[in-house]
Amino acid sequence: MYDLLNKESVKRVKSSLESFDNSLKIQTLSQSARTAIEASKALGCEVGAIVKSLLIKTESTYLLCLISGDKKCSLKKVKKLTSKKDVCMANADDVKKITGFTIGGVSPVGLRENLDIMIDKQLQRYEKIYAAAGHPNVIFQISIDKLINITNGELMDISE
Repeated sequence: MYDLLNKESVKRVKSSLESFDNSLKIQTLSQSARTAIEASKALGCEVGAIVKSLLIKTESTYLLCLISGDKKCSLKKVKKLTSKKDVCMANADDVKKITGFTIGGVSPVGLRENLDIMIDKQLQRYEKIYAAAGHPNVIFQISIDKLINITNGELMDISE
């Protein structure tokens, strides 16, 4: 597990968290948290308390949608909110290139590029939420208010 903390992607997340609020800590898990269901089992929490970080491609740019683990991102709602015609999920290569993370470990912080971030209102149901920290076995716990502040994200109705 120690080797995970030395991964460049995990170090980026750790640095972002520490510079924002040094009480926020990353945590390694003995089992994979690649999916929201796996993460909830590993952490012993509800699936909805897991933050899914999904890269969305529009005709001209990318944006990151942070969705509650028990919900799906509504591309229809994202399309309407962004006034874009073409909106789709980014492919694995684009996710790695744009965020600096591989699918299953995409963190909402420590991103390689600055992205507009939309945060699912459904995450407000939980006092504590959990997000990937650069690797499928590494996560961090955060409140919705701190997540909004650290990402400069906007709380919106983007799930179904």
